[in-house]
Amino acid sequence: MRAIRPLLCFVFAATAALSGSAFAQAPADAGSTSTGRGLMSGRGYLGLSLGRSSYSFSCGITALACEDKDRAVRLYGRTMIGNFWGVEVGYLDMGRVARGGGDTRAQGLNLSLLGKAPLPKSFGLFGRIGTTYGRTETSVALGSGLAAGTERGFGVSYGAGLSYDFTPRLSATLEWDSNDFRFAGGGRDPVRSTSLGLQYRY
Repeated sequence: MRAIRPLLCFVFAATAALSGSAFAQAPADAGSTSTGRGLMSGRGYLGLSLGRSSYSFSCGITALACEDKDRAVRLYGRTMIGNFWGVEVGYLDMGRVARGGGDTRAQGLNLSLLGKAPLPKSFGLFGRIGTTYGRTETSVALGSGLAAGTERGFGVSYGAGLSYDFTPRLSATLEWDSNDFRFAGGGRDPVRSTSLGLQYRY
């Protein structure tokens, strides 16, 4: 988390600075639907990201099988408030990993505030921070030393990434995210992911 905080601070600071500069330089009669290829021609997005999740919890007795990585899927919708800020709602599934003679799964709904800064040649830099309402399911073998059960609750989420606009409506993304989940027998632990995705702008 310490490593990502400076990047997130930079993203939001750069977004605020570029936003002020753009509004100061924009013509008084500029239309809201023609802001250049590097920005949005529409206000809404639909996106899908696929990648790899990484859990960070105790494995219990080491003789039992224990994994900490699986596939990650995120499906989301986004509405931009102006050219540089937006609100995002999404569903995420962090996969199922073997642990303590059983397995653990984490999934949830996410709500985030997003900031975006355009870069040259159709690239964009973005960061987001918000909350995830997560649900985890854990099953373990007797004698594993771990707790089993289902937990629910809110946790902090944040992330950052790069986008590339193939067309005014279709973009590719490279993202890094962290979402805190509550697991049986303990407090909240982060599940992190790195993913590639596509966004459709409408």
